[in-house]
Amino acid sequence: MNLADQKIGFIGIGSMGNPMASRLQQAGYPLLVMDANVHLTEPLARLSGVMVAATGQEMARECNFIITMLPTSTIVETVLTGTDGVLAALNPNTVVIEMSSGIPTQTLRLAKLTQQAGGSLIDAPVSGGVARARTGELAIMVGGADEIIQRARPILSVMGKTISHTGDVGSAHAMKALNNLVSAGGFLIGIEALLIGQRFGLDPSVMIDILNASTGMNNSTQKKFKQFVLSRKFDSGFGLDLMIKDLTIATGIAAESATPAPFSALCREMWASAAGLLGPGQDHTALAKLLENLSQTELTAGKP
Repeated sequence: MNLADQKIGFIGIGSMGNPMASRLQQAGYPLLVMDANVHLTEPLARLSGVMVAATGQEMARECNFIITMLPTSTIVETVLTGTDGVLAALNPNTVVIEMSSGIPTQTLRLAKLTQQAGGSLIDAPVSGGVARARTGELAIMVGGADEIIQRARPILSVMGKTISHTGDVGSAHAMKALNNLVSAGGFLIGIEALLIGQRFGLDPSVMIDILNASTGMNNSTQKKFKQFVLSRKFDSGFGLDLMIKDLTIATGIAAESATPAPFSALCREMWASAAGLLGPGQDHTALAKLLENLSQTELTAGKP
């Protein structure tokens, strides 16, 4: 397949969208990019094969595939269905790849609207953070019809190392929220354990090394605690508000399916409390500050 004939529209050039779009450009795909903050598109626009779209309609007229990587389902809906939105000028058989962390029920509605406009929508949220977005090693969950996913797979393979078909449209967004629920729980209990250990007299840095060689190992012990908490950088690139959004989606799925989830509800409440304490614009790793505040102890490398 000639990549020059597979023009991709990419909407949402934020901390994740930028490296993902860059991977596609490096692979040789012609790109049309768009963001509400036009300044975010400027570095990409200087690269070969990349142009900037002024509206969703302009993008829809030009592209065979359109990727959305946006903060919320509400913003995705506005981009697709609003004034000058993508669906108003969608080419027949265009595939919309919704890579945001979305609400499954809204995703289903948008898939129906996309189908009515002559195209198809699949949900393909990602996990792995900015570092893995840069290297093209994201884990991508995909919901939708198999034949549509097969059309999109070469594009997804540029951005992700593992691509897992989760089921029908909406199922991938459900899986992403539940993945982040597990991740959030691991971060929360890990920070509590470090605080308990430090107050007892253990060195948090040594504790992390031991956890990573033991059954307590998880993504947070491996890739967050030393890098963003003990370093006091709190700059992983994933916002606290976005984590709370995903936890709210996960607990909403539990409620809709009548699944008792008491720890999940408590976990979401703890993360929301951190947002209330710290204010807007925080990295999700700053949750540690809430627990430090409760214990009146700041985590530090080196034996206390």
